[in-house]
Amino acid sequence: MYDYYLGGQDNYEVDRAAAERVIELLPDIRLAARENRSFMHRATQAIARRGIRQIIDVGTGIPTSPNTHEIARAIDPEVRVAYVDNDPIVSTYAGAKLVNDGNAAFALADLRDPKAVIEHPAIADLIDFEQPVALLLVAILHFIDDSADPKGLVQALTEPLAPGSCLVLSHGTRDLHPPERLAAVGEVYRGSTSTLTLRSRAEILSFFDGFDLIDPPGLVQPPFWAPEAPVPDDPMLRGLGFYCAVGVKR
Repeated sequence: MYDYYLGGQDNYEVDRAAAERVIELLPDIRLAARENRSFMHRATQAIARRGIRQIIDVGTGIPTSPNTHEIARAIDPEVRVAYVDNDPIVSTYAGAKLVNDGNAAFALADLRDPKAVIEHPAIADLIDFEQPVALLLVAILHFIDDSADPKGLVQALTEPLAPGSCLVLSHGTRDLHPPERLAAVGEVYRGSTSTLTLRSRAEILSFFDGFDLIDPPGLVQPPFWAPEAPVPDDPMLRGLGFYCAVGVKR
């Protein structure tokens, strides 16, 4: 569905049908997806420029391109990227895209089992946890419901990271759209592989406990995170239902 929102070709008829229903309810979802993707690109560039040479990207956007390793390596070709996803189809795409790439790897694992993520051989072989690491949780935590303790999962994933590591996170919010419309969107996602749990700005900010936000820009909507050009004064941009930020571990 995300690939379809972005205008990609790597999706199926069932994805397109569900995505079109969401677009009917939230016409700005395509813009939100593009802006979220653009945030990921700028944030990846920013962490690479900070000197971080290791990235763990959980809930990867593969097969959509350019992806994290392509963006980071435009800054430094030596950046190592470990992708994590629980979707076997994504694993197949990743294998095709990352074949014979010694500085990138894919782990078929679920962020709801952080120990399995951290200890996965693909992660252990590529990532040195004695050195700073960037953990990307971009547009993924809103697919984890409250019963799975998403804050606890984030803490478990970030606890092994060295000081100076970065947390790159974006998350859908319930703050900016009518509740009845969001409830209907939730019903669409309940018919897919993941439920949708949108959260308030305060709840999203709490994921950064133990981290200092890069501020400015702090926790903002994607168009306003370190934009490369002045952002137009457009009500649609200010109404996008996402928040994002980058934090540095104390």
